[in-house]
Amino acid sequence: MTRTDLSNVQVAKDYTGLCGLVADRIAALVQTKPNAVLGLATGSTPLGVYSALVRRHREEGLDFSRVTCFNLDEYYPMSPKSLHSYRQFMAMNLFDYINCPNWFVPDGLRRSASEIEQDCLEYEARIADAGGIDLQLLGIGRTGHVGFNEPGSSPDSRTRLVTLAEVTRQDAAPSFGGIDNVPRQAVSMGIGTIMDAREIVMMATGAGKAAIVRAAWTEDPTDHIPATWVRRHPNVHLRLDEGAASLLLEASLTN
Repeated sequence: MTRTDLSNVQVAKDYTGLCGLVADRIAALVQTKPNAVLGLATGSTPLGVYSALVRRHREEGLDFSRVTCFNLDEYYPMSPKSLHSYRQFMAMNLFDYINCPNWFVPDGLRRSASEIEQDCLEYEARIADAGGIDLQLLGIGRTGHVGFNEPGSSPDSRTRLVTLAEVTRQDAAPSFGGIDNVPRQAVSMGIGTIMDAREIVMMATGAGKAAIVRAAWTEDPTDHIPATWVRRHPNVHLRLDEGAASLLLEASLTN
């Protein structure tokens, strides 16, 4: 176990405060660099961030017209028209309400392995052509996954087809009406892709994430907890609410 470093950790009192912190950083980047490239995440954790950004666009004129966004992942197989798709998730929670015409989500349509591989290479090339990701927003799953980089993912992995851990599928089961309906695979940016970003903001909320947050920020980097690799990024920031921070703060007191 490494010594716990909290210099890049900020704790908000609650979820609303947490989302405000993260939205502040994204808004500041967009204002400073109008053509910023954002890497975005799905799931329940960033919903409040997207709501805050929509409000700032409507009420404060935050301009996304020159911003380019790349999403981390998409279920496979998955129609982009499905309500379970991450493309629909991002449209309904962010892009339908802001003026950002340039946003991309990995393709979840069923196709051959060679077509998937080619599309993943093209996704990487598109990110590079955009100038690389300025800020990558991440959540963290109970397995320590970031994006859909499950345990066993190497730090140099790139966008690819991955197999989902059963814990990840179980966590998604309620929204799919049962685990039998949850896809077993996904297309995800790799850890290497994530680490190429110039800045990373990882956020977590609730006591249910406290154990994996502590492991991610205190354990030696390992493929078994993919989020531990992210901690090595030279410009990574961990943003938590009090519930998610509880065990990490305890660990800092014992080191």
